[in-house]
Amino acid sequence: MKNQAVIEDLLQKHELRKTPARSEILSLYIDTPHAMSHGDVESQLDEMDRVTIYRTLATFEEKGIIHRAYDGGEAVKYALCHSECTSHNHNDEHLHFSCNKCNNTYCLEGYSIPQVKAPEGYQMEEIYLFARGVCKNCSS
Repeated sequence: MKNQAVIEDLLQKHELRKTPARSEILSLYIDTPHAMSHGDVESQLDEMDRVTIYRTLATFEEKGIIHRAYDGGEAVKYALCHSECTSHNHNDEHLHFSCNKCNNTYCLEGYSIPQVKAPEGYQMEEIYLFARGVCKNCSS
């Protein structure tokens, strides 16, 4: 499996034990330029059971290795965190772009979510910003 050094560094940095499942799932996210759902991971790693995948994705999100990439769809998609995320601080507040042709969702990290103040009486818990269109791979 390629990416061994990167995988070992990420797991050590986030204080996680290296297991075959964690290594395989992390390698898949490192090699994939777009967000993936649980089902996407399961179809790529068909020998791995779905509960192991679910638990691994939940652990990775909790530790700041992956983040939710909301694209307006029903399935939760996750993308690899490229900034310095931790279990206490996710820095993933950026635009997510969903392609209408290939159905892939990409992180556009250079485009931050603007600061929005909730109206009086409202308590904001999450803000998502996503765009739909045709990605650069499908438009060429």
